[in-house]
Amino acid sequence: MKKHGRIRIIGGRWKRRQLAFPSLPGLRPSPDSVRETLFNWLAPHITGASCLDLFAGSGAFGFEAASRGAAFVQLVESHSLTVKYLGDSIALLDHEGILKLHAGDAIRYLEQPGEEFDLVFLDPPFEQGLLAPCCDLLANGSRLAASAIIYIESPKQIRSYQFRQVGISFGNQPRGW
Repeated sequence: MKKHGRIRIIGGRWKRRQLAFPSLPGLRPSPDSVRETLFNWLAPHITGASCLDLFAGSGAFGFEAASRGAAFVQLVESHSLTVKYLGDSIALLDHEGILKLHAGDAIRYLEQPGEEFDLVFLDPPFEQGLLAPCCDLLANGSRLAASAIIYIESPKQIRSYQFRQVGISFGNQPRGW
């Protein structure tokens, strides 16, 4: 098995920078093309935003948001080796203190009072059944700003009615999303 992989930041001030992440089972950064499309769509919402990258993994979403002008990005990750890699990448790039790293459980993080976020990246390990509890905590907690956007990656298509049950509604989405 490879010791580590690399992600590439697609746009913004850190464009083309490559960052290492550990090669671990289930750690699957979104492909460059997916992130490029996502961040092009989110462009009007990134500058000055407060972002949460739950289950940060490689940190691809959080680093991309910071590179493109987010005011604050909170990365949450529980795996100790992954936390080390994320910390190394933050030390390499972030001299303004935009990126913060919380080493711990995402569910417990959401259960605690804290910052409100304008944008949440939610990409939990697929096989652990964490998507619904996270959505419930986001919808019923105090972590979402009034017009927050949640980006979700899931192994299967999600129907909007599944989220209406926990108080999350779908706004305008790009075709095919």
